[in-house]
Parts: sequence; structure tokens; C-alpha cells
Amino acid sequence: MIIRRLYPFLILTLICNLAISQTNTGTTVGQFLLIEPSARLAGVGNIGVASFEDVSSIYFNPASADMLLNSSAVFSHINWLADIKYEWALAAVKIKKIGTIFLNLSYLNSGEIDVRTVEKPLGTGERYTVTNMALGLGYGLKLTDRFALGLQVNYIQETIWHSSLWAVGVNFGIIYQVYDDLFLGASISNFGTRGRYDGWDLRIRYDADPRKYGDNSNLPAQLYTEKFPLPVLFRVGFNYKFPLSSKVILRTLFEAHHPSDNTESVSFGEEIGFFDAFFVRIGYQKLFQKDSEVGLTAGIGLKYPLAGYVLNLDYGWADHGRLGATQRFSIGVEF
Repeated sequence: MIIRRLYPFLILTLICNLAISQTNTGTTVGQFLLIEPSARLAGVGNIGVASFEDVSSIYFNPASADMLLNSSAVFSHINWLADIKYEWALAAVKIKKIGTIFLNLSYLNSGEIDVRTVEKPLGTGERYTVTNMALGLGYGLKLTDRFALGLQVNYIQETIWHSSLWAVGVNFGIIYQVYDDLFLGASISNFGTRGRYDGWDLRIRYDADPRKYGDNSNLPAQLYTEKFPLPVLFRVGFNYKFPLSSKVILRTLFEAHHPSDNTESVSFGEEIGFFDAFFVRIGYQKLFQKDSEVGLTAGIGLKYPLAGYVLNLDYGWADHGRLGATQRFSIGVEF
């Protein structure tokens, strides 16, 4: 009976492994899509494929949308590496007998960077910026009391100075409740079109034959760039709740990753909640990933009822080895 209940979960696992069976390290665009935005889930190792306790878990698995108890919204600010700023917002609205519809926006900004050339290594006096944006629309549905699925479509744009690319990606996932306190989840993210850079920065002056004199050595031309895929990522994991007492809950999370542009890895974490109001978290991410710079994570959270709403405040910290650490701050509301 248990094996029969796991059929949908096993089928999605097989499909996702076939879809990304070939890997190409370092050959994808849209790397900002892999920045996990949730401060809460950052504390437990950036794990969320089988989580549904708050709305930010939709980033990891759109199937969690209709498993939420209430309509919710969340905003996250991330102090990323090299002073890069990353903002993420998501709102999910539950509609009775229909499901849950959600909308999200991601935005990354590098800030101004000096333009440096071989001739002028100290800078030309010009400055440029790198911006990345993703706008997504999704839908989650709980088909039975134990099984949920979800789908999300994202429009993705990357801009470097005067050049940009765009692509469309799809996220799909399922969550299955095996027992009362054990949930399994699987998802595939960023499965979509390829992107190719185009813009003013690719326009050049071209000399067809530098050895020949008397011809036009200043022809207007444009560089042609290759198309590159998005970083497809398959996640599978579990979420287990263990009550230590009526007021203290321990939650264990585990997740395995199969990316299209890197090696496989696993992450795990623990969250302990007191009175369903204060939470302490710790985890470890991307264990076994080749040349990984990430590792230990930690965080805290506060849940507070306010005027008929529920307010969630979370902080997450993640170690990035020689690159330093990143910090995430999230504020969410249930209504």
C-alpha cells in the first residue's frame, strides 16, 4: 500500500532525472535563480522541497502553495556576496475549491562597477551595472488530503550594461504526506528556453582583412553570442515533525540535489520551535558538492499574531567559506 501511494513521487523523480541526465558545469545563464531567498529556510540549510509551513517554501516547490493554511505574502532582502543586493517578494491567495494562485518577483542589483580595460586598468571613468529580474506566476492544488502539486512559469531577464537576454522557465513539483508527520517532496526548477545576449555592447567596428590596405577598415558589425540554458535543478527530500512536548516541536529536513551545471549534493537541517512562536534553526548545505564554498547555516524566527493577522520575522545566515557569509531577512504575513 505504501509503495502504491508513492507512485506519483517515484514517477516525477524518474522524469526529472531523465530531463537533466546530461550536465555541463559552468555553461548556464540565470545563476541568480539559484539564490534561495527564504530567511527561514536558509537557517535549516536552504531546504524547502517538502516544506509548507510558510509561503516562502513555494520557491523550492510550487506544490506547497495549496498546503498553506492561509493566504500569505512575504518579502526578503539578501545581503549577497560582493555587496550585491537581492530582493524577493511573493504573494499567494487561496481560493476555496479552486486552489492557490501566487505571484513572485525577484530582483538582483550589483550596484555601480567601474569599467576597466587593458589600456586603463584603473578605470575609464565609466560605470556599469548588472541587474537580473524574474517575474513568476503559479498555481498550486491539493488533489487529495495527502497529495499536492504545483506549477510556476517565470519570465527571466539578465542585463549587463547595455546588453541583455531573456528566457522563460518552468517550475513543477509535488508533495506527498506519507504519515501524519512525514512529508516527501520533489521538484524541478528552471526547465525552459535558452537565452542569448544582445545589445549595444556587442556592436563593433570590423576590419575584414587587417593585412590589406585601401579597403574599408571600419565596417559596422555585431558580435553573435551563443544561446545558453537555464540552471535546471532537481530536488527531492523529506520533512519530518517530531513533537518533543505539547509546546516544543522539532522538525528535521533533508534534501538531495541534482543540478544541470554542477555535481550532486545533499543538505540537511533542524528547526526547533517553542510555543509556535520562537524558532531556532541550524543546517548544512551542499555536502559532497565538488569545490563547494558553502556549508554551515543558522537562523532564528519569530511568529506573532497581530490584529487578526499572523506576522513572521526571520533571519538566516549562511557561510560561504573564503567568500564570507550571506545574510537574509524576511518579513511575512498570513491573512
